[in-house]
Amino acid sequence: MIAAAETRRGLWAAAFSFVVWGVVPLYWHLLKAVPSLEIVLHRIAWSTLFVGAFLLWRDGRRWLKQALAGQPRLAWMLALSGMLIAFNWSLYIWAVNAGHVVETALGYFINPLLNVVIGVVFLRERLRPLQWLSVAIAAAGVLWLTFNYGSFPWIALALAASFGLYGLVRKLAHVDPVTGLGVESAYLFVPAIAWLLWNRNHGAGGFGAGYGAWLSALLAFGGILTALPLIGFAYAVRRIPLATVGVMQYIAPTLQFLIGVFVFHEPFDRARLIGFACIWLALAVFVGEGLWRGGRRQGAPRAEL
Repeated sequence: MIAAAETRRGLWAAAFSFVVWGVVPLYWHLLKAVPSLEIVLHRIAWSTLFVGAFLLWRDGRRWLKQALAGQPRLAWMLALSGMLIAFNWSLYIWAVNAGHVVETALGYFINPLLNVVIGVVFLRERLRPLQWLSVAIAAAGVLWLTFNYGSFPWIALALAASFGLYGLVRKLAHVDPVTGLGVESAYLFVPAIAWLLWNRNHGAGGFGAGYGAWLSALLAFGGILTALPLIGFAYAVRRIPLATVGVMQYIAPTLQFLIGVFVFHEPFDRARLIGFACIWLALAVFVGEGLWRGGRRQGAPRAEL
């Protein structure tokens, strides 16, 4: 009974996180009057304060020192992951407010397949034949978009690559997910505050009276909006199978895609449809193969003790 309740809470937490990530383009669009870089700097600053307060409540005043105690390798790995996620956030917010929501969705559809390639290159993992097929179909979709749509989908690939490498570093850095986010944020906090103060002193920032109460409140809440789904995701992965998380992760790019096409009315012609169809087919093969193998393992007879 307790296990069922924990699983249910994990499912709700995962659904909350992926839905927030899926609809967040609508939120960043409300801040379109603010330069993208300044949005990112505020996102870093306010999320650091929020996550730091959470860790202070959960782990006490020495949480940062305890997290890095005797682990110099972990310190530089989290500094690297912090730079990767800051780049990812910067490009994502710029792309959303520049009218490229559909391409950002493509990036997060590609990301799981790129993770497979990263696993092969950096972790020497081996792919099964259907996994290779899914990667090949996705590559064909990217090539189609490049040569038939007339432009290289660099936003999608840069988002997928930066988030994939971020995931690789965080996989190798053995640290609690929320604590890791807190350390990453701590590294970025001082540069972000210094940059914001420099902008303000040179007339390029307007937090407070310059932007007005509404935009300033949205900038501040953006930090909470950054941290909450990450905390929810960390909560969820401890309570539900990773296979379930893997399937649910497509909620976010699906919502982003629908918002780009039906809310922001971004162009989506036949050439893009064919390219996206290749990516969707690749994902269907990839997820289907994983579910099939998972079902076979569960259905296999267990040896008697």
